[in-house]
Amino acid sequence: MSNNLSAMKSLSPLRKTSDAQNALELAKEQLQHFGINPESEYGEALIATTNHLYQAQGNLQSLWDVTSATLPTLDQSDRIRYFNAKKFLAFQMAKLLDNLQNPFRSVYQQFDFGPATQLSKGSYPIFDNVPALFSATPVVVKTATYIYACTEWVDDAFTGREPTHQIYSRLLNPTSIALANAIVDLEAGPYTQEYLAWNYNSGMAAIDGVLSNKLRLGDVLIVSRNVYGGVHQLLVDYFAQRQRLDIQIEWFDELDARSFEAFILDVKARHADRLQQAKLHVYLESPCNPHGMVLDVPTICAISHREGSCVILDSTLATPFLHQPLQRANPVERPDYVVHSYTKDLSGGGSTTAGVVIGKIETMFMPKGETINGVHWSDTMFWDVYYIKGAFLDADKASEVMNGMKTLEQRMLHKGIATRVFTTFLASNPMVRVNANAVPTHPNHQQLLDSHYLGLPSPLFTVDFENAGIEVAAFKRFFDALEPCFSHQVSIGQTNTLVLCPALTSHSELSGGALSDANIYPTTIRISMGTEDVRELMAHFYLAAKIHIDPLCAGFSSGFDIDNMDALLLAETKRVYEQHVAAGKSLRKRLA
Repeated sequence: MSNNLSAMKSLSPLRKTSDAQNALELAKEQLQHFGINPESEYGEALIATTNHLYQAQGNLQSLWDVTSATLPTLDQSDRIRYFNAKKFLAFQMAKLLDNLQNPFRSVYQQFDFGPATQLSKGSYPIFDNVPALFSATPVVVKTATYIYACTEWVDDAFTGREPTHQIYSRLLNPTSIALANAIVDLEAGPYTQEYLAWNYNSGMAAIDGVLSNKLRLGDVLIVSRNVYGGVHQLLVDYFAQRQRLDIQIEWFDELDARSFEAFILDVKARHADRLQQAKLHVYLESPCNPHGMVLDVPTICAISHREGSCVILDSTLATPFLHQPLQRANPVERPDYVVHSYTKDLSGGGSTTAGVVIGKIETMFMPKGETINGVHWSDTMFWDVYYIKGAFLDADKASEVMNGMKTLEQRMLHKGIATRVFTTFLASNPMVRVNANAVPTHPNHQQLLDSHYLGLPSPLFTVDFENAGIEVAAFKRFFDALEPCFSHQVSIGQTNTLVLCPALTSHSELSGGALSDANIYPTTIRISMGTEDVRELMAHFYLAAKIHIDPLCAGFSSGFDIDNMDALLLAETKRVYEQHVAAGKSLRKRLA
């Protein structure tokens, strides 16, 4: 198996200008670059070591080529063998680096710096970072900048050709990159190698990032009607303003693909003149905020792509546990970009703000000067937006999100069950209008079953009391009495159940007409389910209604079905967990 000269040259300090033709010539060239006499005792030891390193780099390239060619056909036993052999190889390489540290440190110490210089510079970081390679969790890298190897390597780093050189944490940070890799694995599954993610400092920063990357002056943007209030404000008060990008926004009110097909064709016809120069894009939020409704994302994507439009999907409320839109076998059914707010269910604890955009690699990053699949490097998200705006995610936040994601499955299962039970309880009262697709009679219920894992609902929905004719003052007294079982907090996706009135908070930026179009009323309550005992939530809701609504609406609280909820909770819990276990690969298949 011949060594790969190109791979070997990537280790050279003269990687861009070297004329060497083999490992030994590269080693001699390296010693000359650093002014080392190859015939000295030190030079002989160094050139022998360096020669082996270049050869090892060529062999590693060959190993990668073999792995790429054979991995899809390996059985599980071979995968175990290959993984552990390479794991030990990584330890061996780290041991070589560790062995280098003692003579390296000794030379550094001989510079005999005075106290002022020692205190200013601190310990040379390479000496102490090697053991961190094998931390059981990704290391929280708290640094603004990084050491670079040499001029030609850092030159490559600034053009995107040297991934080991992060340059500056405003751009790249190892902890944030570890999180980006983790979310791509979760979201894209078998298609992970096709996708890349950039983490942002908040969900809104991520949304702004992808919109800034895709939208150009005068473009047309179809937007699903129910979106987060902050997104509505960003679109209407910024991108749509004539003095900004003059984006023409078209609101899509329905959820099904047939309606969308008619809508996009109508939009194209009405804006035919504008679209001669501009582009048409699609922005979806599914499940939507505040009602949790689900759109037919795969078919809408296929229609949009047929019409030449890019699709951006905010899938925050589903998380990759309930919905994996990038794992559709047919690429035309996948959105071009998936956005998540890590702040919500992905991190789960409400202790940080963060967001992410996931897209095809060629649309997210490529080295300067390249063009892939018709995409120029300057149009990729990294160079066009991320590199410039600096809405990066720092290491501490990235670490918090990764820790939170470890319990995502357990939390989403619990919340899905609780949502089904609580919405059934609420819907049992004819004077409470429940807008939740978890209810079997809801018109969006079948789409939920078709779209989400096990048909589990997003743990977000709304209820309103418009049918009860309750005066606003009484409603406010009832709402204010929902603490402490329900937390009065302006967020979603936490471990505690949160309630708010969208018209007064999350969607207060919408006009009266826009609120009505979004089915948001003065008595609408958005409920974001947590992981509490749902029976305690039902009991508190019942008692608050009895205290504050019954005096004005006799018998209101008696409309709730109390007697059947314990049995329903037991049955739903058993059914969901049985389905969850059955959905996994059997032991026999895992051994195949």
